Amino acid sequence: MKYVYWIAAVFVAAILLLTGLQMAASERVEVVELHTMDETGEAVTTRLWVVDDEGYSYLRVGGDGSGWFTRLQANGEFELTRDEQRLRYRAVLRHDKSERINALMQEKYTWGDSLIAALVGSRDGAIAIELHALN
Repeated sequence: MKYVYWIAAVFVAAILLLTGLQMAASERVEVVELHTMDETGEAVTTRLWVVDDEGYSYLRVGGDGSGWFTRLQANGEFELTRDEQRLRYRAVLRHDKSERINALMQEKYTWGDSLIAALVGSRDGAIAIELHALN
């Protein structure tokens, strides 16, 4: 029975370590807040990574999508908080820039990007999302 407890303790410790690493990887460099509405009209805030290229800011979503990306597409317009400034945007999908944005994310977020990619799968099929500010 002693071995069962030992194995359980190692398993729990590994999960805690992995969770801590994931949080450290996600939050140690710039993170923005995406503000969208769900299907019931409830506000949802999602923390995401962002990079800049050629005058635009970019988010990235995996090829299999996500809840925040579904909400972003359903609403058309959304708000994003960056550097304590909340602005309104619309998204333009830029499949042609996916490799470039993946490279910029890797450069900016370094080992954190590599760790998250290892946990969720490769960046193949990722979609670059260009942010267009609305007046």
